[in-house]
Parts: sequence; structure tokens; C-alpha cells
Amino acid sequence: MNKTVAVGGIQRKRKASKQQRRFFWIGLAFAAPWIIGFLCFQLWPILSAVYYSFTDYNVFQPPQWVGLKNYTDLFSDKLFYKSLGNTAYVTVIGVPLGMIVSLGLAVLLHQKVRGLPVFRTLFYLPTVVPIVASAMLFLWVLNPEYGLLNIALRALGFEGPSWLSDPNYTKLSLLIMDVWRCGQNMIIFLSALESVPVTFYEAAELDGAGPWTRFTRITLPYIAPTIQFVLVMGLIQYFQYFTQAYVFASVSQMQQTITGGPQNSLLFYSLYLYQQGFSYLKMGYASAMALILFVIVMIVTFFALRIMEKRINYDVE
Repeated sequence: MNKTVAVGGIQRKRKASKQQRRFFWIGLAFAAPWIIGFLCFQLWPILSAVYYSFTDYNVFQPPQWVGLKNYTDLFSDKLFYKSLGNTAYVTVIGVPLGMIVSLGLAVLLHQKVRGLPVFRTLFYLPTVVPIVASAMLFLWVLNPEYGLLNIALRALGFEGPSWLSDPNYTKLSLLIMDVWRCGQNMIIFLSALESVPVTFYEAAELDGAGPWTRFTRITLPYIAPTIQFVLVMGLIQYFQYFTQAYVFASVSQMQQTITGGPQNSLLFYSLYLYQQGFSYLKMGYASAMALILFVIVMIVTFFALRIMEKRINYDVE
């Protein structure tokens, strides 16, 4: 009897191991296109950037090994710290601001009202507009003389600032446009809100919990993993802030060359990296900047995940 049980257990383990191996190879087959694309089109550029960061390379001539010179020059470059500070500014303000607005809109669009699909479509439409087109649109909206925003402020009795030429307001102009384009995160939060069981709210309402209590004690804990995802993706996105700044900086200076905007207030890290690599052809210097940005994003993401992991319960039910 014991031998029969033992043999049966061994057979089940062998069958399970064969099934696991089968699932592994099936999963690997589905992941193969991405793996092949990464090995062919991404791994080599990454390794090349690591090598070029230790060289003096201008594309037209063979790279010359200079060791750590690019890194020492970088840490003594004032514009490097300026670009890093501008990037940190929009990241610290833009990420939480965008999350608050997106979550607020998602909560409003989660209510059962008439015409809800229309409202959802209207709030999501700005995300469909390409970033360059949105930037060109806001160059008109933020015009200090005939822009819609300053016209509205004058109607309320306020004198609007020079959004695009005053260095104190240039980054705020970008954040206004980013908030207008928060439809993608709004949809993510809305899908998370749809997954919260209605019975939780019904039980809390029977216990006398108000709307704010239900939101803080039920909604936020339940969608905490989604908040973590949006936060991490927002950090990565803002550290690579480029397109909007490229359009605003070049047009605000009224010239075709890439600049940092008024008093370099729009000189973000990725824009400065692009300028070094493709305007001045300092590919080695730009590669060193790219690696430093990679390290910064990894460190910030790691700490963001560690801090939020302590406050997230994935087994909410």
C-alpha cells in the first residue's frame, strides 16, 4: 500500500514537472519576439553607450579612449546641475499634481450620471493629440497678449504673466499642459476604481461611514497597487522630459537652434543630453550623461518602490 502511494506521488511529480517545463517553453516562445528584439536592437546600443562614455567620439572619427574625463567634466559642468535641477523641479511637482488631477477626474467619472461616456471621451481626447501638436497649441493658449489663459485671467480682474518668456513661469506652463493631458492616467485609475467591490461601500455606508471615510479607508487601500504603478511610470517619464521642452524652448527664443529657454529655465536633462550629442556631436559626453540618468532613475525608482511596498497590501480582500 505504501509503495503504491509512493509510486503514485512520484508519477504526479513527474507529470507536474513535465507540465511546468511545457508551460516554460510556451511562455518563452511568446516572449521570444521581445527577447530577440532586445538582443538585436537594444542591448548593443546600451553596451555601446557604456563604451562611448569613456571615449571622445564625434561620429565622424574613431572614438579615442579618455577614461573618466567625460564624467569629471560632467560633474564640473554648471549646466549639468542646472538641467538636473529643472528636471527634479518638474518631477517633484508634476508627478503628484498629475496623479491628484487624474485620480480626481477618475472618481468623478466613476459616478453614475447621464452622459457619462461623453464626459469620459472629452476628458480623454487631449491624450490622443500628439505631444508636439499639444505644445504648439499651448504656445498659442499661453501667449501673454492674446492667449486664452491670459484673456480669462483679465476677465477675472488679474493680469496674466508672460508664460513663455518669464523664467519663473516657463516650467509652470509645461505643467499646465501636462495636467491637460492626464487622460491616460485617468483611464488607469478609472479601471482600478471599477474593480473595487460595491459591497465594501454598501457595508461601510451601513456602518455610517461618509464619502471621505469610504474614499480613504476603502478606495485608496484597494487601488494602492495602481497608484504605485502610476507613480513609478510618472517618475521615469518626467526624468526623460524632452518633447514639450524642446518645442517650448526653441520657439520661445524665436530661433531654430535648440536652447534652454529664458535663462536656461527649460534646459531639462534629456534636452541638454540631446544638445551635447546631436548639436555639438559630443557623443562620449552624451553617453556619460545617459548612464548617469540611468543610475539616477534606478535609484529613485528603487526607493519609491521600497517606500510604497511598506504601505501597500496586495491581499485587500
